[in-house]
Amino acid sequence: MTTQKRQPLEAQMLCMKNPCLKDDKIESPLLKEDNKDEEMTKSALAAFRAKEEEIEKRKTEVREKVEAQLGLVEKETKRLVGIQGELEALTDPMRKEASNICKRIDIITRDLKPLGLHCQKKEKEYKEAIEALNEKNMEKGQLIGKLVELLTESEKLRLKKLEELFKNI
Repeated sequence: MTTQKRQPLEAQMLCMKNPCLKDDKIESPLLKEDNKDEEMTKSALAAFRAKEEEIEKRKTEVREKVEAQLGLVEKETKRLVGIQGELEALTDPMRKEASNICKRIDIITRDLKPLGLHCQKKEKEYKEAIEALNEKNMEKGQLIGKLVELLTESEKLRLKKLEELFKNI
Protein backbone atom coordinates (compact mmCIF):
# COMPACT_ATOMS: atom_id res chain seq x y z
CA MET A 1 0.00 0.00 0.00
CA THR A 2 1.10 3.51 -0.59
CA THR A 3 1.80 5.90 2.26
CA GLN A 4 -1.37 7.91 1.55
CA LYS A 5 -3.56 4.85 2.06
CA ARG A 6 -1.68 3.84 5.19
CA GLN A 7 -2.34 7.14 6.87
CA PRO A 8 -6.17 6.89 6.68
CA LEU A 9 -6.01 3.31 7.89
CA GLU A 10 -3.83 4.37 10.77
CA ALA A 11 -6.27 7.16 11.53
CA GLN A 12 -9.18 4.72 11.52
CA MET A 13 -7.27 2.42 13.81
CA LEU A 14 -6.54 5.36 16.08
CA CYS A 15 -10.24 6.28 16.20
CA MET A 16 -11.14 2.73 17.03
CA LYS A 17 -8.61 2.66 19.83
CA ASN A 18 -9.60 6.06 21.17
CA PRO A 19 -13.39 6.37 21.28
CA CYS A 20 -13.03 9.74 22.82
CA LEU A 21 -12.05 11.22 19.49
CA LYS A 22 -15.37 10.09 18.01
CA ASP A 23 -17.38 11.52 20.85
CA ASP A 24 -15.95 14.93 20.37
CA LYS A 25 -18.20 16.99 18.19
CA ILE A 26 -15.26 18.95 17.04
CA GLU A 27 -14.06 17.65 13.77
CA SER A 28 -10.39 17.50 13.61
CA PRO A 29 -8.48 17.48 10.38
CA LEU A 30 -7.77 13.84 11.05
CA LEU A 31 -11.50 13.03 11.12
CA LYS A 32 -12.13 15.00 7.96
CA GLU A 33 -9.40 13.05 6.29
CA ASP A 34 -10.89 9.84 7.68
CA ASN A 35 -14.29 10.75 6.25
CA LYS A 36 -12.72 11.46 2.88
CA ASP A 37 -10.85 8.20 3.05
CA GLU A 38 -14.01 6.39 4.09
CA GLU A 39 -15.94 7.92 1.22
CA MET A 40 -13.15 7.03 -1.15
CA THR A 41 -13.13 3.50 0.23
CA LYS A 42 -16.91 3.26 -0.17
CA SER A 43 -16.75 4.60 -3.71
CA ALA A 44 -13.87 2.26 -4.51
CA LEU A 45 -15.83 -0.59 -2.97
CA ALA A 46 -18.91 0.38 -4.96
CA ALA A 47 -16.82 0.58 -8.13
CA PHE A 48 -15.30 -2.78 -7.29
CA ARG A 49 -18.75 -4.30 -6.73
CA ALA A 50 -19.98 -2.75 -9.99
CA LYS A 51 -17.00 -4.28 -11.80
CA GLU A 52 -17.70 -7.62 -10.12
CA GLU A 53 -21.34 -7.45 -11.19
CA GLU A 54 -20.28 -6.56 -14.72
CA ILE A 55 -17.86 -9.48 -14.71
CA GLU A 56 -20.58 -11.81 -13.42
CA LYS A 57 -22.96 -10.50 -16.07
CA ARG A 58 -20.37 -11.14 -18.77
CA LYS A 59 -19.68 -14.57 -17.33
CA THR A 60 -23.35 -15.48 -17.57
CA GLU A 61 -23.54 -14.07 -21.10
CA VAL A 62 -20.49 -16.06 -22.15
CA ARG A 63 -21.85 -19.17 -20.37
CA GLU A 64 -25.16 -18.78 -22.21
CA LYS A 65 -23.38 -18.32 -25.54
CA VAL A 66 -21.21 -21.39 -24.88
CA GLU A 67 -24.26 -23.44 -23.87
CA ALA A 68 -26.05 -22.29 -27.02
CA GLN A 69 -23.04 -23.29 -29.12
CA LEU A 70 -22.86 -26.64 -27.33
CA GLY A 71 -26.55 -27.16 -28.08
CA LEU A 72 -25.88 -26.47 -31.76
CA VAL A 73 -22.88 -28.79 -31.71
CA GLU A 74 -24.97 -31.55 -30.13
CA LYS A 75 -27.68 -31.10 -32.77
CA GLU A 76 -25.11 -31.23 -35.56
CA THR A 77 -23.47 -34.26 -33.99
CA LYS A 78 -26.80 -36.06 -33.88
CA ARG A 79 -27.45 -35.07 -37.49
CA LEU A 80 -24.00 -36.36 -38.54
CA VAL A 81 -24.57 -39.63 -36.68
CA GLY A 82 -27.86 -40.02 -38.56
CA ILE A 83 -26.16 -39.32 -41.89
CA GLN A 84 -23.38 -41.77 -41.04
CA GLY A 85 -25.98 -44.41 -40.21
CA GLU A 86 -27.72 -43.80 -43.54
CA LEU A 87 -24.41 -44.08 -45.39
CA GLU A 88 -23.57 -47.31 -43.61
CA ALA A 89 -27.02 -48.63 -44.46
CA LEU A 90 -26.40 -47.78 -48.13
CA THR A 91 -22.94 -49.29 -48.30
CA ASP A 92 -23.60 -52.18 -45.90
CA PRO A 93 -25.22 -54.57 -48.42
CA MET A 94 -22.42 -53.98 -50.90
CA ARG A 95 -19.79 -54.33 -48.20
CA LYS A 96 -21.38 -57.55 -46.97
CA GLU A 97 -21.60 -58.96 -50.47
CA ALA A 98 -18.01 -57.96 -51.23
CA SER A 99 -16.88 -59.54 -47.98
CA ASN A 100 -18.65 -62.79 -48.87
CA ILE A 101 -17.07 -62.80 -52.32
CA CYS A 102 -13.62 -62.18 -50.81
CA LYS A 103 -14.15 -65.08 -48.41
CA ARG A 104 -15.18 -67.35 -51.28
CA ILE A 105 -12.12 -66.27 -53.28
CA ASP A 106 -9.88 -67.10 -50.31
CA ILE A 107 -11.51 -70.52 -49.95
CA ILE A 108 -11.10 -71.24 -53.67
CA THR A 109 -7.49 -70.06 -53.57
CA ARG A 110 -6.80 -72.43 -50.68
CA ASP A 111 -8.48 -75.25 -52.63
CA LEU A 112 -6.56 -74.40 -55.81
CA LYS A 113 -3.13 -74.78 -54.21
CA PRO A 114 -3.41 -78.50 -53.51
CA LEU A 115 -5.26 -79.02 -56.80
CA GLY A 116 -2.46 -77.24 -58.64
CA LEU A 117 0.14 -79.42 -56.94
CA HIS A 118 -1.97 -82.50 -57.70
CA CYS A 119 -2.29 -81.38 -61.32
CA GLN A 120 1.47 -80.85 -61.63
CA LYS A 121 2.03 -84.29 -60.15
CA LYS A 122 -0.46 -85.83 -62.60
CA GLU A 123 1.12 -83.93 -65.52
CA LYS A 124 4.50 -85.32 -64.51
CA GLU A 125 3.01 -88.81 -64.28
CA TYR A 126 1.31 -88.29 -67.66
CA LYS A 127 4.57 -87.22 -69.27
CA GLU A 128 6.32 -90.23 -67.76
CA ALA A 129 3.50 -92.49 -68.99
CA ILE A 130 3.71 -91.00 -72.50
CA GLU A 131 7.47 -91.45 -72.44
CA ALA A 132 7.06 -95.07 -71.35
CA LEU A 133 4.38 -95.57 -74.04
CA ASN A 134 6.65 -94.11 -76.71
CA GLU A 135 9.53 -96.31 -75.54
CA LYS A 136 7.30 -99.38 -75.65
CA ASN A 137 6.01 -98.38 -79.09
CA MET A 138 9.58 -97.99 -80.33
CA GLU A 139 10.50 -101.33 -78.79
CA LYS A 140 7.41 -102.86 -80.37
CA GLY A 141 8.37 -101.35 -83.72
CA GLN A 142 11.85 -102.78 -83.43
CA LEU A 143 10.51 -106.17 -82.44
CA ILE A 144 8.02 -106.11 -85.34
CA GLY A 145 10.91 -105.22 -87.61
CA LYS A 146 12.92 -108.18 -86.27
CA LEU A 147 9.88 -110.41 -86.54
CA VAL A 148 9.36 -109.41 -90.14
CA GLU A 149 13.02 -110.05 -90.78
CA LEU A 150 12.88 -113.42 -89.09
CA LEU A 151 9.71 -114.32 -90.93
CA THR A 152 11.24 -113.25 -94.18
CA GLU A 153 14.35 -115.31 -93.51
CA SER A 154 12.26 -118.21 -92.32
CA GLU A 155 10.18 -118.00 -95.51
CA LYS A 156 13.31 -117.91 -97.56
CA LEU A 157 14.71 -120.95 -95.76
CA ARG A 158 11.46 -122.82 -96.13
CA LEU A 159 11.31 -121.98 -99.76
CA LYS A 160 14.86 -123.16 -100.16
CA LYS A 161 14.12 -126.40 -98.37
CA LEU A 162 10.97 -126.78 -100.33
CA GLU A 163 12.87 -126.26 -103.53
CA GLU A 164 15.48 -128.71 -102.43
CA LEU A 165 12.78 -131.18 -101.60
CA PHE A 166 11.29 -130.58 -104.95
CA LYS A 167 14.58 -131.12 -106.60
CA ASN A 168 15.11 -134.25 -104.65
CA ILE A 169 11.81 -135.68 -105.55
